[in-house]
Amino acid sequence: MIYGASAVYYRELLILRRRLTRLIPSWCVSPLLYLIAFGFAMGKHVTLDGHTYMEFLLPGLIAMTSMTQAFAISSEINIARFYWNIFEEIQAAPVSDISYVAGEVLAGMTRAFLAILVVLVLGLLFGVVLSLNPWFWLAILLNSFLFASLAVGIAMLVKSHADQSLMTSFVITPMAFLGGTFFPLENFPVWAQKIIYFLPLTHASTAIRTAAFGNRPSFVSLMILAVGGTLLFCISVWCVKKAKD
Repeated sequence: MIYGASAVYYRELLILRRRLTRLIPSWCVSPLLYLIAFGFAMGKHVTLDGHTYMEFLLPGLIAMTSMTQAFAISSEINIARFYWNIFEEIQAAPVSDISYVAGEVLAGMTRAFLAILVVLVLGLLFGVVLSLNPWFWLAILLNSFLFASLAVGIAMLVKSHADQSLMTSFVITPMAFLGGTFFPLENFPVWAQKIIYFLPLTHASTAIRTAAFGNRPSFVSLMILAVGGTLLFCISVWCVKKAKD
């Protein structure tokens, strides 16, 4: 299993290395726009629990970035499936389904961590310093694992890039705006808070923000991310089996 996962992971790393010079600027655009638009517009006038809005916003951007970039591995898988026929070649190789999923998930997590480093650097440029403690990185790890696992499963189910875009529009984009990224959950109506509570990004944003402020995040939020990621990983292995049929 280790050798198979390593081979898949190494292939994705080679692709990532070739595109890194183009990816880094793209990773800067959205966080930079949000920091300028929301940070400058509200940062000097709004405080939340003793923190400036800029300090509140940056952990949310980190949570959102780890989600979107981990999920972005699904596009790479689709290209490999539909255009390069890599998936068929992996089927012929001695690589188990769980090894394939593990390699792709690790690739998605790596992509997410690199993008987060870019966001942290942007935060420093805006004068925002967070507590980068082990709880902070654990919450990011679990969030990236969950959405990378989701990405692999969805990539096995879709039949075209149009389907992939549809899933992104209906799954990822709503969470990016409703998962406590830009605004406190308490600002939403009670009925909306109950719905938003079930979004994994809600728990990721809360855990990352709490850790970034130097406190220990909720055990419940971390467990939801861990259990949800493990469940989605198992579902992805099943989806790979179905895609082979």
